[in-house]
Amino acid sequence: MHFKDYFSKRSEDYAKYRPVYPKELFKHLASIAPSRELAWDCATGTGQAACALSQIFARVVATDASSSQLEHATERDRVVYKVARAEDSGLESHSVDLITVAQALHWFDLEKFYAEVRRVLKTEGALAVWSYNLINVSPEIDEVIKRFYKEIVGPYWPPERRLVEEGYNSVPFPFREIETPQFDMRARWTLDDLLGYLRTWSATQKFMEKNKVDPLLSINDELLALWGEPESEQQVRWPLRLRVGVV
Repeated sequence: MHFKDYFSKRSEDYAKYRPVYPKELFKHLASIAPSRELAWDCATGTGQAACALSQIFARVVATDASSSQLEHATERDRVVYKVARAEDSGLESHSVDLITVAQALHWFDLEKFYAEVRRVLKTEGALAVWSYNLINVSPEIDEVIKRFYKEIVGPYWPPERRLVEEGYNSVPFPFREIETPQFDMRARWTLDDLLGYLRTWSATQKFMEKNKVDPLLSINDELLALWGEPESEQQVRWPLRLRVGVV
């Protein structure tokens, strides 16, 4: 089965510039799981969530359909990476305490993935899916990024991106859903970090492929004027949209 691969060509940059999820998120999810024996990080990318899970769970299996992404994944004790689709993990039935899906649910065949979730989770095991949309820096910088997102590279986003914008609220979620706290990702970035991150967007890459020009050139000077010294660090934040269900 073919999968939509928007990230393999930029796997190294993806590993470098993608934000780190807060430790509190994983502590909370571990408190919901029936035990801390095995977590499955599905569509792990370069392993950001898997590495955090390895600090809590005895074993973590981190899968991705893209071998290129896994080649750039961070190695950790207790994390096993393998190439596998979300709908066919290869894991033993009723062996998993917690499944995590970070910013990737919109790519899955949901009916088949949910069948796999039910197959591999233990009784009272949990599925946690989350997404994040636009970055928050300052009102002025946020407006520039929003314009870049909607008007410049907007036509190049795949239709599935709408589900991320909605925080997966419209996605079927046929599990016993539980309420969760609000979590944010935070980092301190230079302007180069921000530009590197925006360049990892799949829409940015599609724009460059079609037009043979970097669309960030259209906002670079504007961002520089708002940022000040490009080497100076500013706090950046992404609000997470989290849904958790128990089998």
